[in-house]
Amino acid sequence: DTVERMEVLRGGSSPIFSNGQPGITVNFIQKKGQDEPEGSVRVTGGSDGLRRIDLFNSGPMGNGWYYSVGGFFRESDGVRDPQFSADKGGQFSATLSKRWDSGELTFYARHTDDNNAFYTAIPLLSRNDGRDLSGFPGLDPQTGTLLSRDFRNVELPVGPNGETIRRDLADGRGVNIDVFGGALDWQLGDWTLADRFNVMGGTAPTYALFTGDAPQALGDYIAGYGSTGSATYANGGGAVGPDQQVLEAGWWSVDKRLNSFTNDLRLSRDLFAGNTLTVGVYYARYTSDDTWYLGNNMLLTAQNHARRVDVVLDDGRQVTRDGFASTAFFNLRADYTGENIAAFVADEWELNERLRLDLGLRYERQSVTGNVHDTATVDLDGNPDTLYDNETSVALASTRRIDQDDDELSWTVGLNFKLDEHNSLFARANSGVKFPGFDNLRDGQDKVQEVDQYELGLKSGAASYDLYLTAFYNTFKNSPFQAFLADGSNFTTVGDSRAYGLEVEGAIRPFGGFELAGTGVWLDAKYRNYREYTGNQVMRQPKRQYRLTPSYYWSLPFGDLKLFATYSYIGERFADLANTQRLPSYDMVDVGASLHVGDHWEFVASGSNVTDELGLTEGNVRVPGAATGGVFMGRPIAGRQYQVSAAYRW
Repeated sequence: DTVERMEVLRGGSSPIFSNGQPGITVNFIQKKGQDEPEGSVRVTGGSDGLRRIDLFNSGPMGNGWYYSVGGFFRESDGVRDPQFSADKGGQFSATLSKRWDSGELTFYARHTDDNNAFYTAIPLLSRNDGRDLSGFPGLDPQTGTLLSRDFRNVELPVGPNGETIRRDLADGRGVNIDVFGGALDWQLGDWTLADRFNVMGGTAPTYALFTGDAPQALGDYIAGYGSTGSATYANGGGAVGPDQQVLEAGWWSVDKRLNSFTNDLRLSRDLFAGNTLTVGVYYARYTSDDTWYLGNNMLLTAQNHARRVDVVLDDGRQVTRDGFASTAFFNLRADYTGENIAAFVADEWELNERLRLDLGLRYERQSVTGNVHDTATVDLDGNPDTLYDNETSVALASTRRIDQDDDELSWTVGLNFKLDEHNSLFARANSGVKFPGFDNLRDGQDKVQEVDQYELGLKSGAASYDLYLTAFYNTFKNSPFQAFLADGSNFTTVGDSRAYGLEVEGAIRPFGGFELAGTGVWLDAKYRNYREYTGNQVMRQPKRQYRLTPSYYWSLPFGDLKLFATYSYIGERFADLANTQRLPSYDMVDVGASLHVGDHWEFVASGSNVTDELGLTEGNVRVPGAATGGVFMGRPIAGRQYQVSAAYRW
């Protein structure tokens, strides 16, 4: 409730006014204090044990000063209950504004301390060349998860001298971030000045489970070591039978400490009637200190709320320790510093009542330095019979240096032609870039990504309808791909792709309070110059997807009521570069209602995936190839979920 609105710019002038966002720019506009005091309290509950409260208050302070404060706190069991509080945290934010006749100055601050469970791919049964899916025995695809309290709290060995770290899976994927910033809008004669600055600092850890190969019988797992053996549950509970399905999954620990400062300064002026010129400069400095321990594979039962399994071979070798079959295969200690400086110019010219032209250029330079510690693979305890720590990646004192400078030019040109009061045509061409990030440079992927976008479309609208029809053609050059495979290797590659298609978005309002809104995309996206993957469909990109949202609005004596539903269809995709892991198409239905009572009360109820559809967002790119023995590792969408909220506004 602290957000006033969200602004989204796809394509268009994004390459000119944004840093490294050639495709889309999203801005969340925060609420500020106004002349009239206002506030709200909202409580929300959900079928996943969600408990949430939102608070907001704002108003004038006198002498042109205004304030706003607000935030939320929430806790839930998660859309897939891991046997502990999966999602927990909140946010507090505040703004302070001063307004004059010539402009406005706003400061804002925000503290976010939030953690969310990370849900990894789970085993599923695959048939008909991956087009049909069903649940794996003992693991419900709509509600099940391998996560459990059995391995929530762990102690991971990380060094040859007994060094260990303690981690809690409940911390999940989280942030503990503080942000402070400001915005100045000022009229300087014929010029308008706009300046935005932002300072950010904090931590963003990821403590998560990552699955690898498909499950197999425990007996087959033991036989893979060329011996016989026995197995027991690591936390007690007796022997584990040879027919029990098991799999290995890694307990990954990633710690990142982040800091950044950014400033965007713009000056705008009307050169003459219908022509506005904008010039600006952008500066950013940012750092990241990383400590990663990837791997730490556990042997788990392939079931909901998995349990760790210990295995001892009859020849004396010990496969696991407390259920861990390995230590870290990838150890990273690194620090990075980046700096970006850009200058840009844009001009919007209304040539006449029907024709509008805009142009823009951006020149940007990025400099990155960093130090990445060298690593070595060691046997932590020096005992070859304890197999679980024989190949441990440890960081050394020596480092390798990263030092790279890049500079690029981005441009855009757009044209809008008004046919009549209700219809207009538009065309756009732009070229943007994305500089290599810290992780790219760490892996030697040092090329600048280039994105060219072209679109041609029709905009049409009246009281009874809205329509946007856009044909597009995009090319992507030097797109990097990276994945840590299940065998511990770091797979990287770089290539190109192209995509063309048609996008339609619109709504019709034929009578009363009824509206039918919809969006749809037909897309043909293929890899080019991408090793053996050239010609393949771009991973996770369906050729067809669309959404239809019927709604009806009633004006009532005591308020208003709106009922709505959304039907979504996501077409067939592939989970990997090689197009061997098919992700079948799926559809889903969401429903909801909102009720306003008087001037103060608001009630909202919603349900997602109410038909409990089994659909996949992705497969398991860490394991190349198709399903093994009819078993496929994939990440399903959440099953049926409901939420209700009540709010009081003043």
